[in-house]
Amino acid sequence: MFPLLEPSTVAITASSAPLPMADTTATSPVANTAAVEEVAEAQPQETKRSWGDEAGAGSDHAAPTSDDKYVSALNLESLAIDETKKKANNFLDDPDDSNIKSVLSLSLSRSMEIQLLIRAIVSDFGSAKRAGFNLVLQVTVGDTVYTSAKTFEELNLSPDLLKGLYVEMKFERPSKIQAHSLPMILTPPHQHLIAQAQNGSGKTTCFILGMLSRVDPKLGAPQALCICPTRELAIQNMEVLKKMGKYTGITSECAIPMDSTNYIPVSQRAPVSAQVVIGTPGTINKWVTAKKLSMSYLKILVFDEADHMLAESGFKDDSLRIMKAINRSNPDCQVLLFSATFDDAVRAFVSKIVRDLFRGDYNQMFVNKEELSLESVKQYKVRCPDELAKIMVIKDRIFELANKVGQTIIFVRTRNSASMLHKALTEYGYEVTTIQGALKQEDRDKIVKEFKDGLTQVLISTDLLARGFDQSLVNLVVNFDLPVKHDLPSEPDCEVYLHRVGRAGRFGRKGAVFNLLCHDRDNMIMAKIEKHFNMEVTQVPSWTSDEDFVAALKKAGLL
Repeated sequence: MFPLLEPSTVAITASSAPLPMADTTATSPVANTAAVEEVAEAQPQETKRSWGDEAGAGSDHAAPTSDDKYVSALNLESLAIDETKKKANNFLDDPDDSNIKSVLSLSLSRSMEIQLLIRAIVSDFGSAKRAGFNLVLQVTVGDTVYTSAKTFEELNLSPDLLKGLYVEMKFERPSKIQAHSLPMILTPPHQHLIAQAQNGSGKTTCFILGMLSRVDPKLGAPQALCICPTRELAIQNMEVLKKMGKYTGITSECAIPMDSTNYIPVSQRAPVSAQVVIGTPGTINKWVTAKKLSMSYLKILVFDEADHMLAESGFKDDSLRIMKAINRSNPDCQVLLFSATFDDAVRAFVSKIVRDLFRGDYNQMFVNKEELSLESVKQYKVRCPDELAKIMVIKDRIFELANKVGQTIIFVRTRNSASMLHKALTEYGYEVTTIQGALKQEDRDKIVKEFKDGLTQVLISTDLLARGFDQSLVNLVVNFDLPVKHDLPSEPDCEVYLHRVGRAGRFGRKGAVFNLLCHDRDNMIMAKIEKHFNMEVTQVPSWTSDEDFVAALKKAGLL
């Protein structure tokens, strides 16, 4: 035990144990106290348009209604962070132990004392770990104790859930993000969590397991709600939930825009009785507004790709309406927000919303941006003299090797680029499929299913599939166009770049990304991406050399 200098609400316990050392100090901020984390001032988010297709599809967004008063009632200007309460938390950074930082909020009178204490503990733990000791770090805030979980059994899950994890999901033990976040999610009094972790690290399991564990199977009413930015991600999360919860008997429903053949007006549908609902914000908001989706029994609310949900035009409005509706019916609902990316402004904005709208304390877990790029995915840049050369690289270099290493996703910036590239490659005799937001919903579902079933090997996509799309057979990602900000095309969209890279190398598997550059602007944008992540992307010496591409894939561990 590391005693505090005097009684405090925060106690930190270190002990020898058979568990591996937790990679983060899991902590819980106390309401109405100054955050130790340094954050940017949270101004109301500017209207931000995206190159992705979600907003362009239109059907996922509710038309403005009288419910707009719910958003205005939030008084977003009051959510700005007080600059006088900004504190640095560099003392939580320990590269020897973890890339994940937990954020600790304390009263100002106690913060320096705790900083000194944690510095000493982290230093001692780092030394002990290097010396070969197995340690577990426990953090107690108030009456809540968090301990990292080495096995799923330690989480006190039901036998039916454990059976789903082992038999259906084929899991053996929790991943790092699961080991640290699941105790925060599942330990009473079920505090809120804002969590960031690398793509492919197992975030989906965290919130799906959290939802399933909170449901009372005997209560036939919505108890868990998960909101996703696209229908594809909602369907994918529903598939995971059904697989993981196969033996629990828990019911679920997917709230996404219906295709034309199965369309039923909201006013004519029966009230939702499914215990877990997963869907897109526009459809969920329509159901809530029409009084078809009850919030009265809701225990847990999840935002997948939370930064996108609360920063993008349209999604933010719908998301805030839903949160306000839940707050009116059940302010004790637990809120989980997960994403691989949180910029400073969105992070601060999300933290304020959770703290101001919902009761109870909240925990935060973040990753340094330099550590977000997946180590298992090797990134390359290929300088091409013109756009035709980019197509030739795909056709003559990447396609000739891709059939040996798995499936390939090619990302483009716009729908027109997708159509152009699809036409060029099919005219050369290659079989490719293309997905973008202008397609009919049933066509989008069919294309994704065929790709996931392995019936197609190459998929051209706008950023519709950049976030959350999970296909373990994807080992190659090609950025035909680098992602840039819609309102400032000379600046890279580093969050989108990271999500694209994350489509390869899922769950630590090997993968490679080829960034095709031909304009001076491409070179400038690539340089800014490298600077942002503090990394250097390897250059393929010649775009015409088969040997150079073979060497690149060998270095990536794919050949």
